[in-house]
Amino acid sequence: MKVNGWLKTNTYHHSSFSDIGKLVRLKEKKELKISLGFPTLNEEETIAEEINVIKGKLQIEYPLLDEIVVVDSASTDRTRELAAEAGAKVYLADDHLQGFEVVRGKRVIPGKGNSLWKSLYLLEGDIIVWVDADIKNIHPKFVYGIVGPLLEHDHLKYVKAFYERPLMMKKRMRPSGGGRVTEILIRPLLASFYPELSGFLQPLSGEYAGRREVLEAVPFRVGYGVEIGLLIDIYEKYGLKSLAQVDLDRRVHRNQSLPALSKMSFAILHTFFTKLQQQDIISLEKKLPSEFRLVKTREEEIFLKKEEFTFIERPPMITVEQYRRKRANIEKNNFSAARPDRLESRK
Repeated sequence: MKVNGWLKTNTYHHSSFSDIGKLVRLKEKKELKISLGFPTLNEEETIAEEINVIKGKLQIEYPLLDEIVVVDSASTDRTRELAAEAGAKVYLADDHLQGFEVVRGKRVIPGKGNSLWKSLYLLEGDIIVWVDADIKNIHPKFVYGIVGPLLEHDHLKYVKAFYERPLMMKKRMRPSGGGRVTEILIRPLLASFYPELSGFLQPLSGEYAGRREVLEAVPFRVGYGVEIGLLIDIYEKYGLKSLAQVDLDRRVHRNQSLPALSKMSFAILHTFFTKLQQQDIISLEKKLPSEFRLVKTREEEIFLKKEEFTFIERPPMITVEQYRRKRANIEKNNFSAARPDRLESRK
């Protein structure tokens, strides 16, 4: 499938899915459950509002979501407390699948990708939608906009959001200019190595939804590289026609500093080149470094600040024994509730 054709057929606007009642009917007709997950780390300023807005519209007024869950990476503020008060189920990532916390004798530093991976174990839905927890202009469209294509089009397997990203400069907000890592790093890399994915306007966006059977079949990077890793792996496994993107108009969130973006870029670049090696697209003669060096200045002194990254890729969740046992029990219970006559006949 060519990119120009994909852009015309697989790019949507959120308004196409604003009939939430229709989405609920599709969900019920197809007998699907939908789960919303928030990966969090110190998001007390925004998490309660996000939950309240989405819960009010998509659980209370319309029963589109079956659960709203927060999976937290050891926040030190009131994120978990406020999320629970707003009505979300709240889990601490470290409390679950604990056998995966130590790799090669080193404890894995919790990250967003780790929380997303563990949320697959914790959430129960057939469709999983993830939304970042730092959105300041939250609206139900951030959920129904990316769930809608999956409900209306059975061939679609994974949907990402895109939007204008204002950039805060000192105390003034520019209407655009966010997404700097995408424009400077990711877009040239995709054009060079994955031109079929060059039609994605926001390949690193934190709002996306997918079918469980797809998400459980691919690995997850534990840190910043999780979004680009998922996009590449799902594309490689299912093809471009199974992917879609939805315009959500505008997203306002906390902008990162340039040093933070440098660290993020380092981790994403490591993920990208790891994927290229896994697909035999390139071959590197030496191992990719895990130490990031950022040049800094202090008065007249110039020095290097070093930070060691733990680059870990979680295995496809379907390969994890605890997960397979849990899903088997859920499916058994669902079968029993739906077909008690069948269960009785087996006795």
